[in-house]
Amino acid sequence: MSVRPLLRPSWRALSKLSSGRSMSRHAPPFPTTPSCPAATCTCAPLPEFPEGLEIDHSKPLNGTMAPYAEQLLVCTGQPDWLSRVEEENGGDNLVADVKELIGRGGIYSDPYHNTPLTNSSFQPTTPPPYLRDVPTTSAYLLPSFTYVPLIPRSFDAVQALVKGYLLPTKLNPAHEALSPIHQDRLKRSEAYQAFLPPAQEVDDILVLVCGHGGRDMRCGVLGPVLVKEFEEALPRAGVEVRDGPVPLATPSKPPREAISGSGASEAGEEPGMSARVGLISHIGGHKFAGNVILYIPPSARLKGGEPHPLRGMGICVFVATSH
Repeated sequence: MSVRPLLRPSWRALSKLSSGRSMSRHAPPFPTTPSCPAATCTCAPLPEFPEGLEIDHSKPLNGTMAPYAEQLLVCTGQPDWLSRVEEENGGDNLVADVKELIGRGGIYSDPYHNTPLTNSSFQPTTPPPYLRDVPTTSAYLLPSFTYVPLIPRSFDAVQALVKGYLLPTKLNPAHEALSPIHQDRLKRSEAYQAFLPPAQEVDDILVLVCGHGGRDMRCGVLGPVLVKEFEEALPRAGVEVRDGPVPLATPSKPPREAISGSGASEAGEEPGMSARVGLISHIGGHKFAGNVILYIPPSARLKGGEPHPLRGMGICVFVATSH
């Protein structure tokens, strides 16, 4: 009888060890302030929340969300979803397909490699004529700042997405007890990327606002208000807000230009920064509302042309204020 199974830590044990709750014991690696400063401009009034669903302003936010390696952000083109997003369309959706592979009991399940599966209101890329008869969707991979414009709805394509983009390139040392075959199965293989249409680099700032009313009415009430505020404030800061599907890159339009869609306003002028603002499904704890994630692309630059100090980062923000 082999003793190898006895050496393997259980999924439950690994989950406890990899939990993000311990993060609350450590100070964040960036400056913080105990509370939001006073508003410096006129903002939309805070909407009324349903009775009994007030926002918790007393509990600390730090540590309420487990750290993650990569976030899969699916472009659904709709503003809200069922409480369990994997049940959308009777379970026929990309989140459900990916969860079947990397969730508990899946063949690529790895509790040390947390991959949130999130729906967004961003519209998927329009497929070319030769793929119009094939159901496809689009997804962002963050913070890799990668956009996969066309993901056919087939097992092979979903497996290629998981194996080629989502799995880790290096396993946690806790997996050393696994057999070499099992270890190899849990690691990324970029060769699988060839089974999907080419991915594109992301140059847009992404502003992701939790607006999952099907999960928590507070987010459903506050999310659209925050989206509107961002859409109005960003242009005042010189950031172009873009909407509509991301176009496919073509030989005449390099991937970087296609994904950002930002061009020079005059000949020889550097393109300005652009952003996409969208609603997303549940992220973070639901004692709070007004959860926002800002992803600043690696290409981001300040007005003077120097690299942005937050380039390539994802920043979680809680922006709601008290009544």
